[in-house]
Amino acid sequence: MPLTKTEQIVNASLKSRRKKERAFQLFGIAAIALALFFLVTLMGSILSKGIPGFFQYYITLEIELDRERLDPLGDLSEQSLFDGQAKKIIEEVVLEKTGAKSRKERKAARKLLSNGSDTRLTAFVRANPSLLNSTQKVKFALDDDADSYFRGFVKKETPEQQRRLSNIQIEYLDKMNEDGLISHEISDYLFFGSASRNAEMAGIQGAAIGSVLTLLVCFVIAFPIGVATAVYLEEFAPKNKITEIIEININNLAAVPSVVFGILGLAIFINLFGLPRSIPLVGGMVLALMTLPTIIISSRSAIKAVPPSIRDGALGVGASKVQATMHHVVPLAIPGMLTGTIIGMAQALGETAPLLMIGMVAFIVDIPGSVTEPGTVLPVQIFMWADFAERMFVQKTSSAIIILLLFLILMNGGAIWLRKKLERRW
Repeated sequence: MPLTKTEQIVNASLKSRRKKERAFQLFGIAAIALALFFLVTLMGSILSKGIPGFFQYYITLEIELDRERLDPLGDLSEQSLFDGQAKKIIEEVVLEKTGAKSRKERKAARKLLSNGSDTRLTAFVRANPSLLNSTQKVKFALDDDADSYFRGFVKKETPEQQRRLSNIQIEYLDKMNEDGLISHEISDYLFFGSASRNAEMAGIQGAAIGSVLTLLVCFVIAFPIGVATAVYLEEFAPKNKITEIIEININNLAAVPSVVFGILGLAIFINLFGLPRSIPLVGGMVLALMTLPTIIISSRSAIKAVPPSIRDGALGVGASKVQATMHHVVPLAIPGMLTGTIIGMAQALGETAPLLMIGMVAFIVDIPGSVTEPGTVLPVQIFMWADFAERMFVQKTSSAIIILLLFLILMNGGAIWLRKKLERRW
């Protein structure tokens, strides 16, 4: 039976709609595939450069721990070890292993080890005083240029004038490698070192502790203030133009560029109140200002998600408004509040611009012991390393990015786990 004109029109319309739906689905799939391609490319680039940064080349030397030369005062104090001959003892062993004779050869051999080799030896002596007056095997980091040679960035085929290692230095490195003195191991400097101009000695310990202290200050300030503000606006504040203006401004502040909060912190906390630059206390307060809108908005959403029957039931049995809110509504909204707080803290952990404005980009070697001591944070450390010219800093920068991404993934994963663990279903 032939179709009527109306049925033909309907079928044509259905075919057109289905064709558009398929096109839209294909467009969505293509967009997701493109996003995944860029994500995989980015992560592949970071991992390919960052994973080698977790490793480093070391040389193992047999060192005679002569107490008279290493600890002349005999008390293992900082001054005594500083006055000792740790650097000279290491140089003697290196010269013996390389066979350097002339002044030029000896100078070339000395440059193969990291400048911090003497500090590493004194730290070994301080940690193992019972080993003094014995011969022990101690591992020292190779210099950045020597490390780059074993990684293949410095090649023998390159003319000597165009590379940072001379022919005699490459000959020494090959000789020590053939003797089994060179090893490729996980870099303890990366995890336990601090800021350094020498790439082989640079590490994230100081920046990681600075990040923890900064986030601690941020949490202590932002969480109680954010939750209290959300509870007041949602449960107690009268609905008038003043509260509407406050709500609009809170929503607008959530979209303000983070560098603006850095300028605000510079103007108020440093210039007006006279607080020192580059301390976790100021950094935490700036990040707290930036995180507050996120915490307030997420906390209000969590309070709104609590069924009205909970409030009505509490009020119906004689509870006051405060009792109903604090004993029933807030405990049920806490999972959502904590989730929003953790997400806000994760955002704060990755911020660089506001902390640059308050001076946390300063080159600080010492590890901060409190929120009032100078320090830096991991994103700023990455920013600084990315600006250094040494080849090894490229890999250490990527390694630090991987560590930062792991922190962020753990924090976001913790937020999801906490929400599922604490939330209740009605």
